[in-house]
Amino acid sequence: MEKDSIINVNNVNFFYGSFKALTDISMDFQKNRVTALIGPSGCGKSTLLRLLNRMNDLISDARVEGQVVFEGNDIYDPHIDPVEVRKKIGMVFQKPNPFPKSIFNNITFGPKLAGVAGHADLANLVEESLRQAVLWDEVKDILSRSAMTLSGGQQQRLCIARALAMKPDVLLMDEPTSALDPISTAKIEELVEELKQRYTIIIVTHNMQQAARISDMTGFFYLGKLIEYGPTEKIFTNPSVKQTEDYITGRFG
Repeated sequence: MEKDSIINVNNVNFFYGSFKALTDISMDFQKNRVTALIGPSGCGKSTLLRLLNRMNDLISDARVEGQVVFEGNDIYDPHIDPVEVRKKIGMVFQKPNPFPKSIFNNITFGPKLAGVAGHADLANLVEESLRQAVLWDEVKDILSRSAMTLSGGQQQRLCIARALAMKPDVLLMDEPTSALDPISTAKIEELVEELKQRYTIIIVTHNMQQAARISDMTGFFYLGKLIEYGPTEKIFTNPSVKQTEDYITGRFG
């Protein structure tokens, strides 16, 4: 176990019913780094991402073997509350999914459930979260307006702010820019660079250039197996496994 790692995945197998979606995955995720998970569709990247905050618990017939150790605790231990895990490990999905509420209430929804009550506290949290998501200047005068009126790129940054309002340690991002235009994509990528000063970020992306631009570490998955994992520069310029090279150079997948 690396000393600066925050999540350790040890010999994890994952099943949807009788289908084995992940086979013997072991990897460490390092603090304040951006780790990209790449590979063709259906190779297990998003399944692994959702394993890291127990989102797969919501699927009937799903089963995990092995350990996912976060800050020293196996999150699949029966005594661990998945809600507590998700507070610490936030998630942003592929399509922006703001609640049909005001911008203000989108950000405060989770903190209110968690017991933050004072209006001043909530207002400070909204400003801080929106500033971190580089959205404050665009929305500070329209906080009471429905989040649904924002553009797609703004909605995705709002969803990032909403995740940050819970003060997580880790932010999971499942193809956060695949539904966005190039300008919004660039904004989210810049934002990821900023956020890694304070958070550990794990991002699933289909966009190889994106992985090369924004990540420190890259894991290449194929058919539910982790083929290669290492520093992004090495994976993209000098991979150890021919299959990785073939995928990155576009010879398959």
